[in-house]
Amino acid sequence: MTDVVIPSDVPYPADGFALFPDRSVVALRVNGELKDLATVVQSTDAVEPVTIDSADGLSILRHSAAHVLAQAVQRIKPQANLGIGPPVENGFYYDFGVDQPFTPEDLKAIDKEMQRIVREGQRFVRRVVTDVEARAELANEPFKLELIDLAGGPGSGAHAAEGASVEIGAGELTIYDNVDRDGVTVWKDLCRGPHVPSTRVIGNGWALQRIAGAYWRGSEKNPQLQRIYGTAWPTKDELRSYQQRLEEAAKRDHRKLGKELDLFSFPDEIGSGLSVWHPKGGIIRQEMEQHALLRHRQGGYTYVYTPHITKKDLFIKSNHLVTYKEGMFPPIHLDEERDEQGEVTKQGVDYYLKPMNCPMHILIYKERGRSYRDLPMRLYENGTVYRYELSGALHGLTRVRGFTQDDSHLFVTPEQLEDEAEKVLDFVLSMLRDFGLTEFELELSMRDDEKDKWIGDEEHWAMATDALRRVAQASGLKLTEVAGEAAFYGPKIDLKTKDALGRTWQLSTVQIDFNLPERFELEYTGSDGERHRPVMIHRALFGSAERFFAILLEHYAGAFPVWLSPVQVVGIPVADEFSDYLQAVIARLQADGVRAELDHSDDRMQKKIRTHTTQKVPLMLIAGEQDRSANTVSFRFRDGSQTNGVPIDDAVALIRAAIDGKVLVNSAEDLA
Repeated sequence: MTDVVIPSDVPYPADGFALFPDRSVVALRVNGELKDLATVVQSTDAVEPVTIDSADGLSILRHSAAHVLAQAVQRIKPQANLGIGPPVENGFYYDFGVDQPFTPEDLKAIDKEMQRIVREGQRFVRRVVTDVEARAELANEPFKLELIDLAGGPGSGAHAAEGASVEIGAGELTIYDNVDRDGVTVWKDLCRGPHVPSTRVIGNGWALQRIAGAYWRGSEKNPQLQRIYGTAWPTKDELRSYQQRLEEAAKRDHRKLGKELDLFSFPDEIGSGLSVWHPKGGIIRQEMEQHALLRHRQGGYTYVYTPHITKKDLFIKSNHLVTYKEGMFPPIHLDEERDEQGEVTKQGVDYYLKPMNCPMHILIYKERGRSYRDLPMRLYENGTVYRYELSGALHGLTRVRGFTQDDSHLFVTPEQLEDEAEKVLDFVLSMLRDFGLTEFELELSMRDDEKDKWIGDEEHWAMATDALRRVAQASGLKLTEVAGEAAFYGPKIDLKTKDALGRTWQLSTVQIDFNLPERFELEYTGSDGERHRPVMIHRALFGSAERFFAILLEHYAGAFPVWLSPVQVVGIPVADEFSDYLQAVIARLQADGVRAELDHSDDRMQKKIRTHTTQKVPLMLIAGEQDRSANTVSFRFRDGSQTNGVPIDDAVALIRAAIDGKVLVNSAEDLA
């Protein structure tokens, strides 16, 4: 912690640059709160400089760039109404109410105007205003007026609107003026701040990216606005590096690879967000599921099956129809329900596609009496669930309307809770490492302060939260605690991983639940002969098979480890006369369970090699006269390297070892 005193009379254009002329510091943390660099602080205050390359510094830089974007838009289109403009991961956006959608030509004009504003070196100056003053100054901005109305009310702060926490929150309202070199305010926006001292700090490490539609406050019932996305970095070099990562990410886009490698599709005839898996994609998914099934059996889990649909009353009892109704498909109304004899037993029954598996697993537990000797009871299912995602939110396999969760629910005694949660986390980490993921961090999601956001009593919540915190800390992984992100029935640990491009993905979840056992009156007989209430642990390891598959597909750019590759080995004869020789090798591999095939096509050898390299086949076996005479084969790898003259017995052993060892083989060195 560094004590920094900013003089109150630092003149423009210094704006704090007098103290930090290299512009490396863009704000201050004063007594734990982020403040503008021009803030007057006391010598007794604890002050920490916020550098531009820190997480907070990047957020401030991007938020400031969003203001420049909004000012540029209103210079070009004065009638555009301002929505919100928050920083987001790797960039920023701003929403606008306009009569006509933005065009690519508009984006070019806005880019040029932003460059002018950056060069003008406008100061960001914070002002505290009253509600009345804010409404008067922003009288022509209907969306801002709505935010002002929300400020201080039950929907204030981060809950008021998607991204609105950058503009309003508990306490005072503030407006930021953009002041030119003559001291004239040339633009203003409702904002909490902080911002960089001057638009000059934004420099040239930014770029506009794309235009999209977005509903005001994230609701399809509200007007649709135009959203402009951008990215901002401290330097031009960092911008270029990020753009290169984006280019690589585009090449790895699972939707693109899924089509090129013939893995899955989304037929219009079936419906948005509902996928079908092609034979090659089905092989990979089956390998994933079979490996998970084996590991679960070894871990003491029992596999169960539950239906895709259930009566309304179950989701009323579980509270899903109260807390999760917006995410559920509409009910299927049946005029009557009959028993096995055909007699009408009930009129007007509503059924729902299940959004969760947990209520059905609870019913399995409840089917008969349980003893403490039965616990922990670990149930596991690849359960397909259905959630009514907005069409605009759908994204390939990562955001779908029907997906399969590798869902587990564990029923434990309170004394077993912490130990079992630790075992679950260790199991999750071990499983993900099997798939080649190695970088992890944890996020502890705690309950919301608003009582209508959660159920149960505070004592149980505190006990569950403390247990998860100790489990997370014992893992040694980086831990972040986040308030307000828990499920309605209990706190959770979210496990995040990084892929080959350094992108962070949220994967597995471990949730503790005292509340559903209470709602369903679950019991077990303790060693004392008395009835006790078990605790539930909810756990999805992959999150969903679809999303996890998409993450792996992008992580490996389609070049999966040998064990997951749909075709593991392809035989390519130098000429037709060597086909029978190579076919015998392929047959031996097939008999050993290897997914191997011989290319019988009329294509020339080099074209065959190009074709299978494009299809990401990890191992190609080539044979000509020299190999046939020596009873050997030659390996060709994805990167073009080769290993020649490998005895057939050795080749089979190497292939089997690569599969069993879950090895990623892209070159000759990988198989050595």
